Amino acid sequence: MEKLTDQILHDVIKPRPEHSFKGTFGKVTLVGGNRNFGGAIIMAATASVCAGAGLVTVCTDQSNSGALHSQLPEAMFADFTNDTQVASLVTAATTVVVGPGLGDDDQGLHILKNVFAHTTSQQNVVVDGSAITLMAQEQLTAPRGNIIYTPHEMEWQRLSGIKIADQTHDRNRAARDKLDATVVLKKHHTEIYAKEQTYQLTIGTPAQAVGGMGDTLAGMVGGFVAEFHQTPLKAVLAAVYAHSAIAEQLAKNQYIVLPHQISRALPTFMKKMEAAPDEHHIGFLD
Repeated sequence: MEKLTDQILHDVIKPRPEHSFKGTFGKVTLVGGNRNFGGAIIMAATASVCAGAGLVTVCTDQSNSGALHSQLPEAMFADFTNDTQVASLVTAATTVVVGPGLGDDDQGLHILKNVFAHTTSQQNVVVDGSAITLMAQEQLTAPRGNIIYTPHEMEWQRLSGIKIADQTHDRNRAARDKLDATVVLKKHHTEIYAKEQTYQLTIGTPAQAVGGMGDTLAGMVGGFVAEFHQTPLKAVLAAVYAHSAIAEQLAKNQYIVLPHQISRALPTFMKKMEAAPDEHHIGFLD
């Protein structure tokens, strides 16, 4: 396993070109957030916006529209029960994030099938949370695109069939190869299984053990791979590293770290990281 270091941040986060507009940095369509779990998709969308995605649209339950607009005015809203509109927004996206707060009921399954039917081979598709559970339960075929799964260990057990106690490097790699996708296996030291290499995150803090942390990571991954679409794997690795690097800094002065705090700190963190390594230090809050 290759250990990730902050070098991945310098490899990915560069100064923005002078001649840029919002389309330069990608379109992210996020799908999720039923009536009970609207916070999950709002946290994911907040992470995508704060990561620098050019245009962010959230397909979610109508009941979440007011909270979304008040919490995140930079994002657009669409009703995820409008199949035609969701299909159009999915097809038009650079990156699709599906699953946070979607739910694993019949409605969630219908929405997921609609999303999967309208992705394209050129897109990055981040599959998280309920979407992973539904794929495993219903034995759904993966959609078109560069697929990025972001499971925690139980979700990975459902998707791969490997019990948590048996999730060794070799077994995980074999399952990844069968899926032909990038797998971000969230755990104490998160592991990223890519086509030719496995990477391990060696940073992080127990202060991150808070609901919504995974939703925020999925949104960050979506934002990074949309914005830095030339190097999607490196973008995934940078998002994973930044997520925990920010949390470690916040945890110096907090007992727990709230997921939205990571997102709100992202713009300042990324500004520090765009500099050459000898021009900054990782303690961006100092």
